[in-house]
Amino acid sequence: MVDLESPTVMTKLIAYLSYLLQCAVESNDFNPQFHLQKISAFHGLTKPTISIQNYLQRIFKYADCSPSCYVVAYVYLDRFIQQQPAICINLFSVHRLLITSVMIAAKFMDDV
Repeated sequence: MVDLESPTVMTKLIAYLSYLLQCAVESNDFNPQFHLQKISAFHGLTKPTISIQNYLQRIFKYADCSPSCYVVAYVYLDRFIQQQPAICINLFSVHRLLITSVMIAAKFMDDV
């Protein structure tokens, strides 16, 4: 059994989740149909300067969520993208979608 409380396991989990999100972002940003995608409330005007991995590490450091929240947050993001194909995850939206999914996962998993 894997101990998610271990710092090395969490570092690897964050690296893996950020890699998956980065792959999704890159595939959508280089897609010629990207400019035809619907702009949502999650889209920013500029691309954030912090990387996805650093952003996830920062959330982990300060949010005090259980490790399972990050896995659930990724599942929420995946389901959201499948159910809302008009809204694409890209560099303008990934950070906002990520913090929202972590917050919802923390509410579901950690709130008493």
